[in-house]
Amino acid sequence: MDSLTHTVLGACAGEALAGRKLGKKAMLWGALANNLPDIDVVTSAWMNQADSLLAHRGFTHSILFAILMTPLLGIWFKRMIKNDQMSLNNWMLLWGSGMFFHIGIDAMTAYGTGWFEPFSHHRVSFNILFVADPFYTISLLIASIALLILKSVNPYRKFWMRFGLLISSVYILYAFNNKYKVDKTARKNFLEQNIHEQNYFTTPAPLNNWLWYVLAKTDSGYQMGYYSLFDKSDHIDFSYSPQQDSLLAPFRNNEEVKKLIRFSQGYYSLESTGDTILLNDLRFGQITDFKNGNGHAVFRYALNNNVNNDLIIQRGRMEGSGKAALQALIERVKGK
Repeated sequence: MDSLTHTVLGACAGEALAGRKLGKKAMLWGALANNLPDIDVVTSAWMNQADSLLAHRGFTHSILFAILMTPLLGIWFKRMIKNDQMSLNNWMLLWGSGMFFHIGIDAMTAYGTGWFEPFSHHRVSFNILFVADPFYTISLLIASIALLILKSVNPYRKFWMRFGLLISSVYILYAFNNKYKVDKTARKNFLEQNIHEQNYFTTPAPLNNWLWYVLAKTDSGYQMGYYSLFDKSDHIDFSYSPQQDSLLAPFRNNEEVKKLIRFSQGYYSLESTGDTILLNDLRFGQITDFKNGNGHAVFRYALNNNVNNDLIIQRGRMEGSGKAALQALIERVKGK
């Protein structure tokens, strides 16, 4: 999830766990604890494109990292901050819960989270939230603002803390229910449209939980479409995109390309334009076309060889994003 979401979730959790003992500083430490796993973005700045993708949400988002850091941070803060009300267990609970909340909420998105690093590179993805969902964040943001304004002794602090945590938790349950409905509709469409999928997944389109992206992998390519919970019928309009895996032949043994494919979890396609091969990571949907999946992939990479015949990987631009794309998204969310 985005940094704002982690910050306000951590602030509300910090208030719940240590507000009475630390006052408003509990919100600060809670917010920092919830953002700690994202320290990987610092190291990824010096990595190549493929390595930075895998470094983010890698080891620092693992269960092992949270387990190791919890006692270390608990001991350090117990010694650093003199507060007789905060025991070692209290500090460990504050920091440990923040990190586990972080890796838990990140796993709700399609990006994938390395819970089991370094023992397994499997990325956990429940695919129920987009990486930035204002409808999940809003209750936590309102609660955090109220908690910042209210004095530490104000009896209404408990109400706002509970408001933020409860409403956001209910939203996650709501998202799981939406995914169940969409998966059921997708499977129905596969049967009715004679789509023989080898595997498929569904995930929300940007910034909401009502429009969903459906991607089905077939023998030679992919069927892609969008379904809104406000659609008048259960029919999904799919568009076919060939995988064209043969285009990967010149780069098959390249380690960076192997990492891009690993990051895509096998959901990728290729296309040729001039001397450039484009590798599309299809898990995140398209940018401009929310009708049947004909737009450019959000994550796309240009594979080129330089004058020394070394592979150059460039991240594709989000072509077409902007006001028009946002309007198209809103219109498609309304249903058809």
